[in-house]
Amino acid sequence: MFGKKKPEKTNLEIIDLNEDSALSSDKNPKVLIEFKDVCKKYSQGEHDFYALKDANLTINEGEMVVILGPSGAGKSTLLNLLGGMDSASSGHIMFDGEDLTTYSDNQLTKYRAQNVGVVFQFYNLIPTLTAYENVALMKDIKDDTADPLEALASVGLADHAHQFPSQMSGGEQQRTSIARALAKNPRLLLCDEPTGALDTDTGKEVLKLLQDMSREKNRTVVMVTHNSFFADIADTVIRVKNGGIQSVVHNDTPKDASEVSW
Repeated sequence: MFGKKKPEKTNLEIIDLNEDSALSSDKNPKVLIEFKDVCKKYSQGEHDFYALKDANLTINEGEMVVILGPSGAGKSTLLNLLGGMDSASSGHIMFDGEDLTTYSDNQLTKYRAQNVGVVFQFYNLIPTLTAYENVALMKDIKDDTADPLEALASVGLADHAHQFPSQMSGGEQQRTSIARALAKNPRLLLCDEPTGALDTDTGKEVLKLLQDMSREKNRTVVMVTHNSFFADIADTVIRVKNGGIQSVVHNDTPKDASEVSW
């Protein structure tokens, strides 16, 4: 298990992925997700291609995690496996002690509905529905969802409930998509380049909102990005390269999202 230590002279600690000894934390955080030798393999004729190979990692509940890497490194594969949107070829993916690799399609559907919220780069709002109606769609997926207006209020958009996406700015649309994801009360919030289509100032607002979800609401937030500046705000940074996890870095003193510039 990867835990947090308090180094004497630095805020960042690079974890040796081959280290056998367990690391403990003063706060004894609850482990939510574990990858154990996870591989995702595709066959192309007589050749096998690994989108992800021998991945090992641990994510604690309530953490904000940033997954960094260039295009084609395996970031999206990792995110899809975390969300139960894809299945591993081998290895084990544990969520709160349950092995997702043993789940049937119906069980994975239930896992996604009950535990996972997704925020996309390009919002994926339905243009003919208002912000309220876009958020209310979650009631078709899960019974015990939050009130749409409360979800919108949590991202500062209560006054925009009856506006259509075309009447909102890019930042407002992205906050609507976050409200939609939060309406499910997910334990795991997956964000795929959530600031990729936004300007810097608006991007900071979205990052701050996601960081507050982790710090104040104990949501586990996992964000995929190619922007290395976002590493400063994360509790844990996972670097992916050539389909493998290159390093896992724990940050004892992450910056506030408002301090980050890019």
